[in-house]
Amino acid sequence: MARSQKRKNQDNNAQMSRRALVLGGLMSTTCLVLAGRMRYLQLERADDFRLLAEENRINLRLLPPARGVIYDRHGTVLADNSPNYRITMVREDAGDVDLVLSRLSRIVNIDRAKLDRARDEMMSRPPFVPVTIADRLSWEEFSLVSVNAPALPGITPDVGLSRDYPLGADFSHVVGYVGPVSDYYLETTGDTDPVLQIPDFQVGRYNVEARLEDVLRGRAGSKRVEVNAAGRVMRELDRSEAQPGADVRLTVDAYLQNYAEARLEGESAGAVVIDTQNGDILALASAPTYDPNLFVRGIPSSIWETLNTDPYRPLANKATQGLYPPGSTYKMVVALAALEAGLIDPSDTVFCSGSLQLGNRRFHCWKRGGHGRMDMVQSIAQSCDVYYYDLAQRVGIDAISAMAERLGCGVRHDVPLSGVATGIAPTMDWKLSNRGEPWVMGDTLNASIGQGFVLNSPLQLAVMTARLASGLNLNPRLIRSVDGVEPDYPAIMPLDVNPANLAKIRDGMFEVSNGSRGTALGSRTVLQDYLIAGKTGTSQVRNITAAERAAGVIRNEDLPWERRDHALFVGYAPAHAPRYAIALIVEHGGGGSAAAAPLARDILLYAMFDDLPPLDAYPANQRAAVQERHAAMTLLPRRGSPDAPTSGTTGTSRA
Repeated sequence: MARSQKRKNQDNNAQMSRRALVLGGLMSTTCLVLAGRMRYLQLERADDFRLLAEENRINLRLLPPARGVIYDRHGTVLADNSPNYRITMVREDAGDVDLVLSRLSRIVNIDRAKLDRARDEMMSRPPFVPVTIADRLSWEEFSLVSVNAPALPGITPDVGLSRDYPLGADFSHVVGYVGPVSDYYLETTGDTDPVLQIPDFQVGRYNVEARLEDVLRGRAGSKRVEVNAAGRVMRELDRSEAQPGADVRLTVDAYLQNYAEARLEGESAGAVVIDTQNGDILALASAPTYDPNLFVRGIPSSIWETLNTDPYRPLANKATQGLYPPGSTYKMVVALAALEAGLIDPSDTVFCSGSLQLGNRRFHCWKRGGHGRMDMVQSIAQSCDVYYYDLAQRVGIDAISAMAERLGCGVRHDVPLSGVATGIAPTMDWKLSNRGEPWVMGDTLNASIGQGFVLNSPLQLAVMTARLASGLNLNPRLIRSVDGVEPDYPAIMPLDVNPANLAKIRDGMFEVSNGSRGTALGSRTVLQDYLIAGKTGTSQVRNITAAERAAGVIRNEDLPWERRDHALFVGYAPAHAPRYAIALIVEHGGGGSAAAAPLARDILLYAMFDDLPPLDAYPANQRAAVQERHAAMTLLPRRGSPDAPTSGTTGTSRA
């Protein structure tokens, strides 16, 4: 018994010894690990912790992406980024905000009102959000702030990027502009991208800049920096670079656009030029225009007031947003609808006595004495209203409007611009739904000459003209490539119209500009390879009473500007091998043949020659005036010259 107990005690002692050894080993290992860690922290990381002991801390800062560059079709820069030296401030790092701002104002000259606005903005935002105190500093001012940064807690000198539009006003109605991120922008878009918190970050506000915001913006990067208690950056710990936005190449031609804007100068007008082979928009001009750089840098209230009160409406894009009665430019729609319905032969005639009686109302032709007997080609060439009054009664408004939509009128075209108008191609149901009244035949007669309820934009009329000229179901295109990749546009199909009928419409349009009685004969070209086909239009903006007709219709030049008729012209060139189509309106310009046709002719000639056209393209009696006009215009230096705009590519061959 005693021996068994002794044996048991020996086993227990052995087990206790093993446990003690294990525990001792574990404790020794733990002590060694702790000793090693202490050595690492005290010796190898001594400098790091010395900085932390001085109240250093790690800040995470967003890096703004470079906005994508916008080019024209040949690589001319339309929108770029330029360095912007600025000062930002974080309220929670500054401590005494007023004291820091006071010190800053002694180093660089900053307007007191701007300082007050910055202070108010800081107080309205979270304390960790940086606010811009001053921007567009000179290098000397920026350097002074950088040197004195230790005495300016919360202040950070920064180099940002600001949008720049090197061609200024020429492309304000195409490219648009950017502006700062506002509370309204955040509320209406619901955009939660952290990059929007970067001070003075700019987003697209209008046209291509706004419509392609997701493409152009890019993605923010970030960096971790270590700053000391005074706010000085001690070192950068790591960095993730921002991803720049995509570069966008538009279909527009900077030189043609520049010429169109210069040619429209002094008018309230809009013009669109389209390539009849693929639908590329080559020029989209609206006059008067404005410098988009003003909006980037903060537009003065006086200039803003001037732009808003100008009766010529420089802020409106007349080429795409403006809706106008198309006047006689709509007659091709009516003629083609009648031909396609088989209701008339092109050789059939209608007698024009100067008016047509419908019930108790008389519908007048623009030519008081009438045109006599008219066939289709001559009705287009001489713009006989009575011919189309008669035709419209047979065709009916629904068939007319269906043809209008087939040709691109009354349709909202999908181009990346702000406020693209839909227009109106009215039908019987449309009037009942929108006006609460039944359609009457008088409405059809008004619509047949592009008056009444019919409304179109120059863009729609340009598409109509391009389809008539090419026989293709073209759609307008404004984007040529994004980062070098062309959009996947659908294949262009033939227009669903009898080619023989289209040929008759073109014959009429050719006679407009080249026939002995054509309404645009005075704006013809004389070189056989550069002839133009077109159609003039004049749309009323006021009612002419019976008493006024009896006494004589008041001339446009005798009316106040805002009561004068709109002047329109649509056309294409070269007439026998169409490449370019144009639609142009001069608001309150008077007659289309006098006010719109000369402008459109000059723009088409520039497109065909890709330069100022030679004087021998014009009738001899107009050459001196053309030469004088061109000499007075401010145009871009030609491609390849030392003063030419910056190009993003080395080649500028015409495509």
